[in-house]
Amino acid sequence: MKIHRMRCFGRTDESGNAALVIEDSTLAEVERLEFAQQQDANATVFVDANAACDPQLDYYYPHARSPLCLHATLAASAIYFERHPDIARLRFVTSMHRQALEVERDNQDIFVGVKAQACPALVIDGAETAGLLRANSMDLICIRGPASIGSPKLLVEVRDESLLNALRPNLTGIADWSRKRRVSGIYVYCRLRDGVYAGRNFNHLDPRFEDAATGVAAGALALMLERSITLLQGDALGQPCTLLARYMDGDVQVGGRAVSAV
Repeated sequence: MKIHRMRCFGRTDESGNAALVIEDSTLAEVERLEFAQQQDANATVFVDANAACDPQLDYYYPHARSPLCLHATLAASAIYFERHPDIARLRFVTSMHRQALEVERDNQDIFVGVKAQACPALVIDGAETAGLLRANSMDLICIRGPASIGSPKLLVEVRDESLLNALRPNLTGIADWSRKRRVSGIYVYCRLRDGVYAGRNFNHLDPRFEDAATGVAAGALALMLERSITLLQGDALGQPCTLLARYMDGDVQVGGRAVSAV
């Protein structure tokens, strides 16, 4: 079993979301989750070959298997591009939903092309959402979604960055709320300036595993706003990240940097 440790979406080589890329694994699904739980990484992705010989990505967070993780996709892509420097594009398939991911290299950034996906229809209670975030209802500017490019996110805009950074939400409550509604947590963001936003993802049960970058949320937000955006995340965690989301008439590319953590 080959293990690669990577940092993804980081603004520097020392920052970013940690991801493990595992090749040549014989672990079963339960064993893969147990392995991911034992690692000091936001996500672990196992690279397998499917029947069509396409590279297949199987994603695990410390608490659950996931249909899609874009920072782990960046990590796996970076390894493939380094191994094949003459290739500028590649294709992956996800294990859970057989979602095709078209990946391309653009200078130092890697972009993953994804399409909008269907989400459950929800009636959102603003007061309940504020309660889960332990925020004042008046501080919530807008509630959008859910929207999805692989896992549905409820998108909540708050008035400014200081409020965003001060949030200490009810993570257990959010997890329970999400499970009942088939949504993958709440992504809270604020507008910094035209086309530039800051955000935080609340999906994990343990605050230690808060994402420094959440690619699926960047894509979902670009889809909801119907525009290309730059999303800043992880600054309050000491892991400053920059995510780029290119909106293209209903589709989106999410990109950023991925470097070896060794």
